[in-house]
Amino acid sequence: MNILDRIVADKRIEVDLKKSVISARQLEKSVLFGRSGSSLADALRSSSSGIIAEHKRRSPSKSVINQGLNVSDVVYGYETAGATGISVLTDGKYFGGSLDDLLLARASVEIPILRKEFIIDEYQILEAKAFGADVILLIASILSKEEIKQFSELAKSLHLDVLLEVHNLEELQKSIMPSLDMLGVNNRNLKTFEVSLDTSKTLATEIPDEFVKVSESGISTTAAINELKTYGYQGFLIGENFMKTENPGMNAQKFISELVAE
Repeated sequence: MNILDRIVADKRIEVDLKKSVISARQLEKSVLFGRSGSSLADALRSSSSGIIAEHKRRSPSKSVINQGLNVSDVVYGYETAGATGISVLTDGKYFGGSLDDLLLARASVEIPILRKEFIIDEYQILEAKAFGADVILLIASILSKEEIKQFSELAKSLHLDVLLEVHNLEELQKSIMPSLDMLGVNNRNLKTFEVSLDTSKTLATEIPDEFVKVSESGISTTAAINELKTYGYQGFLIGENFMKTENPGMNAQKFISELVAE
């Protein structure tokens, strides 16, 4: 069993436990459930940088990245730096995140927030809405075509944007459907954790133009982003590159200033 399989197996247990404590109806009654979200896809289309800055404490591949920072400080720093959107990891066991992180982020910034999670159940989409997310992530490698359709259509009915993540052509071809807003190419193989920007370059021409193209993982230089832009990418998800520093917001500001100036 690879790491992704283990995460999904644990996630099924976790979601079942959560359902037994808080019902879907209770989530729908939460204060933030009726909030009008903002579209990350629209923001990326008109952004000069396209940076989606991520809050991530740790990961299975890197262990601890940064455990000591306050979520509110990090995301406010990102917004001040000029990030187009924020990604917040909410998985606890493998990434050290929580739904409280999402809630604190929502209270701290106005820009769109992506709930970065391993979604395998409609319940998690209701959670995302209830805790203030504007966007959900769906990972093609852990979902069937039918699940992608079901989950993305539910998200759209709740006025949430959908970012669908793929790693190869097979995943991309099964995933393309009208209920998606953005197609993300993860440059990190979630089974081996090897990273290559060639993954984004190879799949770029296969993504229809109506979707915003997002490149994820392994992006650490402005040169890489400028090259990816020539392949039609408008969004760039960066977490570790900022989070491994003592002041992620300040580093994001320096990075975005350089990028916009080029």
